[in-house]
Amino acid sequence: MRLLLTGGAGFIGCNFVRHVLAEREDMRVRVLDKLTYAGSLENLAEVSEHPRFEFVQGDVCDLEAVGSALEGVDAVVHMAAESHVDRSIISAEAAVDTNFVGTFTMLEAAREAGIERFLHVSTDEVYGACLGEPFAEQDPLNPRNPYSASKAGADRLAYSYFITYELPVVIARPSNNYGPFQYPEKLIPFFVYRALNDEHLPVYGDGMQVRDWLQVGDDCRGLMVLLERGEPGEAYNIHGGNERPNLETIRLILDELGKPDSLIKHVEDRPGHDVRYSMDASKMRALGWEPEVPWEQGIRDTVRWFAEHREWMERSVARGRQYFEQWYAGR
Repeated sequence: MRLLLTGGAGFIGCNFVRHVLAEREDMRVRVLDKLTYAGSLENLAEVSEHPRFEFVQGDVCDLEAVGSALEGVDAVVHMAAESHVDRSIISAEAAVDTNFVGTFTMLEAAREAGIERFLHVSTDEVYGACLGEPFAEQDPLNPRNPYSASKAGADRLAYSYFITYELPVVIARPSNNYGPFQYPEKLIPFFVYRALNDEHLPVYGDGMQVRDWLQVGDDCRGLMVLLERGEPGEAYNIHGGNERPNLETIRLILDELGKPDSLIKHVEDRPGHDVRYSMDASKMRALGWEPEVPWEQGIRDTVRWFAEHREWMERSVARGRQYFEQWYAGR
């Protein structure tokens, strides 16, 4: 199988590339990535010379670039996204362009090319805040910030291409991924970076927002299951089974680094902050997938990876420094 992976120079993407090349000798991977602040060829350096790997720089919103990248491809894993909620609050334009318009471009080009499989990677955030039982795939989508709204729109647009054009679309809705190579704007690498520099950790509100943590390797296995065995037209929740208040995760980070809890500083909550995300992953389990990495072990291993790659973190933060200065001013 010849795969086109969009966003493959980003966090989940570069881990998925490694997973495919290590586990599937019958697959070739072509990455299409714009190389924004969150995507870097450095993330793919160790596989850059692999005989079954190819990199193409391009924008998923560029129909000509997408059409060229799809030549000779059997299946698409569409992962490219502007994925940070806080950035979308500052300005929603990039999220709408990449997440919605980019998905439209990918779907149109895939339909034209006769792609045999289109795995669209969505997110648990499309459901909005969970105030009761975990969300199942048939529950309504109720996004509450520009990022999740753009992803919900793309999610439903992908479904519409299955219904209208019979494009074989499968939709994945993973929960909060963590692991190596995650850009340091997200909670774990951001707080590791600041704690290593003995800077305070700006915790939104009371820090009791609940997130389900999914180790990126477990997510990659789940995505591979859906690529091969997911039913076209269906959505699947990939849930880590590790729901924890943010404050508990933050204290584990500090414990692993040997840093004091006094670094925690509660700051004004962000607008529309969802109190909890929770999903039912029965459909994934029915396909034989289960998360394997225990929460505490996975978090500690990830914290150590970032601590051992401080130069990578410094270079990554430098690419997006303007955002950090803008968003965290006063926090």
